[in-house]
Amino acid sequence: MSEGPQSPQTVDPAGSGQPAPSLAGTRCLVLGGGGFLGLNLCNRLARAGAEVTCFSRSHPQLDVLDRRVARLTGQFADRLAIANAVERQDVVFHLIAGSIPESSNRDPSAELAAAPIATLHLLDICRSARIKKVVFASSGGAIYGIPRAIPIPEQAPTDPISAYGISKLMIEKSLHLYRHLHGIDYQILRIANPYGRFQLGTKHQGLIGSYIHRVLADLPLEVWGTGEVVRDFLHVDDVSDAFLAAVAYDGPHKLMNVGSGMGLSVNQIIAELEVAFGRESLRRVNKPSRAADVPANVLDTALARAELGWQPRVALRAGLTSTIAWMRAHLAQAQTAEAHVGGVAPRPTRDR
Repeated sequence: MSEGPQSPQTVDPAGSGQPAPSLAGTRCLVLGGGGFLGLNLCNRLARAGAEVTCFSRSHPQLDVLDRRVARLTGQFADRLAIANAVERQDVVFHLIAGSIPESSNRDPSAELAAAPIATLHLLDICRSARIKKVVFASSGGAIYGIPRAIPIPEQAPTDPISAYGISKLMIEKSLHLYRHLHGIDYQILRIANPYGRFQLGTKHQGLIGSYIHRVLADLPLEVWGTGEVVRDFLHVDDVSDAFLAAVAYDGPHKLMNVGSGMGLSVNQIIAELEVAFGRESLRRVNKPSRAADVPANVLDTALARAELGWQPRVALRAGLTSTIAWMRAHLAQAQTAEAHVGGVAPRPTRDR
């Protein structure tokens, strides 16, 4: 098997490879801080010296969140809870999404009535609290729809084919409106397909995380269609670096793509996982194509590289290896905890 695609530079995926601006004393609120992106961002902000508050629906496990991070729980639709969280903050990171592309099309009205409306209430609260900047995690994978050209620049048409993508676009336009009306500063990052630690792979979001989980659980990989759908995969450490760079950025470009700039098909990802796991082949099961899946999505990241001084640094092979190691440890820990509660000795895990 070939060596496969690699990023220009390789760093240890357990930490950041990008020099970060000092955020000492900057008060940062991460909405959706208990999710995959949020946990990584909270920890990264804390290491950069920021005073971080994690807002999520439930308390994250203490062993995954930096102990310097304050924890708040509540619902995004609860205006009082959001107002209390936003009070005295400098920067608000908005990482909350309603659902995922596929499931959002089952009930578009619910999708479009959730996060976009709650975001308008959030922006009113940010205006009253005099927040310095709102950084929004948009979707580079869903917002463009079926692209006319690859790679996709920020100026490309936005014709989402999922209610999830429309919801993200509505929030982007709301940020633009509130800057025009009220002067609220913001930065939008249209993020590709992130993967890495804390992506559990059990919530039908994140192809790499899902596949790693299924391999370790001895389940076949679900391949929708032929496996030739192409995506832009990016390690979560590179995403966190982009978030930090966005805080310090004061230039004119309010919207930027964040991705690897390299397209890989699902079949190519499976081949890379076979190398990472040391397997000749991985079991798979083919399923019909899904209506919410665009045939190809690869982002043009030239603007973020030029304006933020950012670039992806975690090579795919290194990222897959570290993510597999994290998932193995996570599953072993969960199995040990379950066995302890049940009063039986844990079964040994197998190297796969």
